[in-house]
Amino acid sequence: MSTDVVVVGCGVAGASAAIEAIDAGAEVVALDRFAGGGASTISGGIVYAGGGTSVQRAAGVADTVDAMFAYLSLEVGDAVRPETLRRFCENSASTVDWLQANGVPFEGSLCPYKTSYPTDRHYLYYSGSEAAGGFRDAAAPAPRGHRPKGKGTSGKMLYRPLVESALAKGMRLETQTRAVRLVTDDAGAVTGVECLSLRDAPAGVRARHARFAALSSKPGVYFPPLRKAMDRQMARIEERYARPFRIEARSGVILSAGGFFANRAMVAEHAPRYLGGLPLGTSGDDGSGIALGESVGGATDKLSNVSAWRFIVPPTAFLGSILVDRRGNRIVDESRYGAALGHAMIAEGDGHGWLVADADLVTEARSQMGSRTTWFQRVQSETMTRIDGTTAGTLDELAAKVGIDPAGLAATVAAHNEAIVAGATDPMGKPDEFRRPILAAPFSMYDVSLKKSLSNPLPMITLGGLVVDEDSGEVLDRDGDPIVGLYAAGRTAVGICSNSYVSGLSLADAVFSGRRAASHVSRRGVPRSGTVAGT
Repeated sequence: MSTDVVVVGCGVAGASAAIEAIDAGAEVVALDRFAGGGASTISGGIVYAGGGTSVQRAAGVADTVDAMFAYLSLEVGDAVRPETLRRFCENSASTVDWLQANGVPFEGSLCPYKTSYPTDRHYLYYSGSEAAGGFRDAAAPAPRGHRPKGKGTSGKMLYRPLVESALAKGMRLETQTRAVRLVTDDAGAVTGVECLSLRDAPAGVRARHARFAALSSKPGVYFPPLRKAMDRQMARIEERYARPFRIEARSGVILSAGGFFANRAMVAEHAPRYLGGLPLGTSGDDGSGIALGESVGGATDKLSNVSAWRFIVPPTAFLGSILVDRRGNRIVDESRYGAALGHAMIAEGDGHGWLVADADLVTEARSQMGSRTTWFQRVQSETMTRIDGTTAGTLDELAAKVGIDPAGLAATVAAHNEAIVAGATDPMGKPDEFRRPILAAPFSMYDVSLKKSLSNPLPMITLGGLVVDEDSGEVLDRDGDPIVGLYAAGRTAVGICSNSYVSGLSLADAVFSGRRAASHVSRRGVPRSGTVAGT
């Protein structure tokens, strides 16, 4: 098979790259080991966008590129150059227009309260730490979490229109096809991909493989034993029926095959503290795209960076709780995005944390559970409060039951309360509207530590990957030179969110980096065919 551009991994990054390349006049073949979609389809589907998008304007929200850039500069750090982040922000409003033009349905129904994910009544919300302490001082807060309209989690409502648009424009999608090697010419330029595929397997075999893949993806993401069983069945099918074929890429190859959390050996090597988390993705997030890039000399970076999400809202009342460690010390501004809470517990601590609340806060939280939670948030909240909670008449008794330092807890709660009474700044910088004293007995503590839990998991995604040129998306080698004909996008590459994640930033970066790579590869000349480089 021969084409202009080969896209390896057809999630949001891959579909965005395919559309951009086709619009530029290129012929595109996309490969996916399963049915396409990857982690994108089981995600919340949030796209982080701002600077005055059409959706923000419809909701009556004022936002500027400068404000978006100032806030993200604090979150992103040195993950990308400032000029790259600026370009991402400047293009944000037009990116939403581009997504809408390709069928993605957004709506400007603004969520009026802080939440980790809105109910089906709202599709625009504060998806990061924009209103948290320190961040609101740097830039005027604005809701930038754009959720595609659809019931439940909206990942499919983002991916499906994109892949349908790409197919309608002429993309050829080879499903149940795994890229195993890159083809290079004598000069080292990437000129194609060698694959193993079920494309010629009997229809019944392909149907079984598809069913196993669907179960592995979801509910398998929440029940690892099921995923392992389904993956074993798929591996047997692939071993028996998969056949090799090669695709020539006249212009280049774009790697967009996701992250590596499904590869436990890679996680153990690069981020061992995160082995206890829930891998949020599919079995395709096994680092294979990163390995392909490395096989031809591609450099990697930030592989130790993982985003772990400990959401404590909804109910919104829990923003008034405080998060403490084993010593009873407070560890973070609780109004920040859930990844900041997870980071504080794991990267800066021993993975343990407890929320402290009084009787009044708990009563208010329970009153909000019915109206401000989706079904899965309700399950998580009920698990946290009823199964992972401990209650006692005094703070000393509570600390003894939980096993943390009672003196440390008493001092922390006293400092928290005294600052509120005195009108002083919160010790962790939490804004005043989220603060409330902890006074009314009985007192409760909720264990939100890193632990395995089906009903209240700690989801995680990997953030590092192949190093790319930030102007073109070309994969760079270990000397910093571009590998001709090879590009990377999404979580296969280092990108906007490779230091710090807030909801929607990974998918927004997938669109941004996918389109960037496609725009550049489409302008390349046609390379010569060559030899195989193995992984």
